[in-house]
Amino acid sequence: MLTLSNVTVRLGGKVVLDRVSASIRIRSRVGLVGRNGAGKSTLMKTVAGLREADDGSIGMPKDMRVGYLAQEAPGGTGTPFDRVLAADAERAALLAEEAATGDSHRIAEIHERLNAIGAHGAPARAARILAGLGFDEEAQRRPLDSLSGGWRMRVALAALLFSGPDLLLLDEPGNHLDLEAALWLESFLGSYRGTLLVISHERDLLNGAVDHILHLESGGATLYRGGYDSFERQRRERLDRIEATRSRQERQRARLQAFVDRWRYKAHTARQAQSRLKALARMEPVAAAAEDSSLSFDFPDPAGLRPPLVVLDRAAVGYVAGEPVLSGLDLRFDPDDRVAFLGGNGNGKTTLARLLSGRLNAMAGRLTASGKLRVGYFAQHQVEELEPGDTPLQHMARLMPDAKPAMARAQLGRFGFSGDKAELAVRHLSGGERARLALALVTREAPHMLILDEPTNHLDVDAREALVQALNGYGGAVVIVSHDRHLLELTVDRLVLVADGSAREFAGSLDDYRDLVLGRGGGEAAGAAAPKSSRRNERRLAAEARDRTRALRRAVENAEREVERLARRRRDIDRALFDPGSDASREPPLTVTDLMKRRARVEDALGKAEARWLAASQALDDAGAARNPAASVPATTTADARR
Repeated sequence: MLTLSNVTVRLGGKVVLDRVSASIRIRSRVGLVGRNGAGKSTLMKTVAGLREADDGSIGMPKDMRVGYLAQEAPGGTGTPFDRVLAADAERAALLAEEAATGDSHRIAEIHERLNAIGAHGAPARAARILAGLGFDEEAQRRPLDSLSGGWRMRVALAALLFSGPDLLLLDEPGNHLDLEAALWLESFLGSYRGTLLVISHERDLLNGAVDHILHLESGGATLYRGGYDSFERQRRERLDRIEATRSRQERQRARLQAFVDRWRYKAHTARQAQSRLKALARMEPVAAAAEDSSLSFDFPDPAGLRPPLVVLDRAAVGYVAGEPVLSGLDLRFDPDDRVAFLGGNGNGKTTLARLLSGRLNAMAGRLTASGKLRVGYFAQHQVEELEPGDTPLQHMARLMPDAKPAMARAQLGRFGFSGDKAELAVRHLSGGERARLALALVTREAPHMLILDEPTNHLDVDAREALVQALNGYGGAVVIVSHDRHLLELTVDRLVLVADGSAREFAGSLDDYRDLVLGRGGGEAAGAAAPKSSRRNERRLAAEARDRTRALRRAVENAEREVERLARRRRDIDRALFDPGSDASREPPLTVTDLMKRRARVEDALGKAEARWLAASQALDDAGAARNPAASVPATTTADARR
């Protein structure tokens, strides 16, 4: 049992963890969640022994091996494969001793122990873990110093997973991973045999890999059974109970106070009033369930543009004085598109995003874009490049020099920077707040296309849900590069696979892609590309299919508006029937008979409008289901949350 008993930690005089207590059974897999700044990393470092608690204690079995993912990336001339193998300290020590000793009896003991710990299968296991995290055979043999910081952090993660500690502590392990590696990690952790404590904002990982959620809030902690969805449901029920208790208490306090106010100065009731005053003093107030009103995303809708927004015709893109990173690009993007770029790190997703945003020019072929097209491009480096001493208002004013201060403040307010928050120096903002500020800056001109490259890295789970809602309410095209599968499932309806030096439509769903990545079969056929010789015909068919579904979507929207109009008219008639004064402005007033006749006509029209709406909706669904994968028409991968 891992036991936290009244753990209190102060940082800079501020209480971050306040008497945190929890009992975690051995071999449990626990997700540690909470808002940014709630103390998740502080608690994990305290469990790892890297920070001492100011009060309380942490208990665990004496022989428990603890593994914590350090934030320092490994370096040197060694290879990732060697680094991972060396992480099994016992195996390395036994092999070194075997090479140094001449005692045959001791060698036999060493071999027996090596067999017991599965040492002979270690190289294959190390290679599998590295492959799962994105290292092909050639990359596993490169010197560590030749890798970027993100890839070296993957080596550190691989080494920790390979060592197989009894207690595995992971703080945001997905930060340096692409979608493919994140899918593999989720599968690996879901079958981990030790005890797992993981900090993550990835909802799919918290649903698929853990069996408990430890939620940190206001310095305390509550342990919930189940994954993240179960936690959300239980917590909402708990908050509802708290709110009901608070409301009952407020009513009781009001009754007691009313009695005291009325009778405290009457001689015959003074004693009873005094007893009620004491009851009021003893009554512990129940705090209202707190909501973060600053957790806000609201993308301004652009003016309409006719499709297409961007067309790539046999285009190639790369960097100056180099070979193309991607070539043979035949893609089209329309105003209502919701597109995700899939593919491993280094395959060119960001390069393609930069081409669409105008930050790179086509090296060959043709890129055709609408002359009035405005693109909002978000990338992680923009968060890091914010001036720490400047305020959000100063950042916005620099980019909107001709705008009135009220306009700059209005744009900041869309993203939760209202009032004094707009004048707080960036150095005092959390990582999530800085990401919101960067999004506010790139959308200041109401772009027609929004390109987001890993927008969720600094956002907690609640902020990611707010981003989902904002994207689904946004009126322009959206292109996303993200390892957050939950975000993609709820926002995109078209997948583009960037691999093998090009990009093509992926005709399957995200589940198909997950099966493909994890080698489960079925996904390969679903995601297969059409032969290059038929690409032009594919593009024509895809455009025709989009045109057909666009007309169907308009029919659905028109029918919805008509249903809403008639439903409002029926409500007005019902109000007039039960409250004749509500229709007093009409001369002469309608009789009940007139109103009943009108209601019958509206009811009939409403039934026909609902039938048209159902027929249009069914036609739209059928059109999505009937799309031909061979023609690279994007299949619907999720319920369209925008409708």
